Amino acid sequence: MTHTYINPRLIAAALALALLPLSANAACYAEYKAKRDNPLKLHYGIAEVLDAQCDKSAAQAALTPRLAADGWVLLSVVGFVDEAALQGKKESAGAYFLRY
Repeated sequence: MTHTYINPRLIAAALALALLPLSANAACYAEYKAKRDNPLKLHYGIAEVLDAQCDKSAAQAALTPRLAADGWVLLSVVGFVDEAALQGKKESAGAYFLRY
C-alpha cells in the first residue's frame, strides 16, 4: 500500500481560491438620500451594492446611474448597514428599501 502526501499549504490555497468568488460577490447595503426637482421630492433608501463598493465613493458611483434612471439625483451616501441590522431599517426606507 502506498501513501500519498498532500501538502497542507496546497489544501489551504485551493480552499482560499474556491471561496474567493463568494467573497467577491458579497453584498453590502448603502443608506442614501436622493431628490427630484419640480416639485421637490426627497427620499431615504437602502440599496444593495457589492462588497467591493462598500465605501462612500464607490457606492456613490454605483448608485448614481441607478437612481438617475428613474429621475432621482443622489444627494449623499449616509452610511452602510450590515445584514444583521438590515430588517430594522426596512420601515424607515419604506418603498425605497432595496429598490435601487
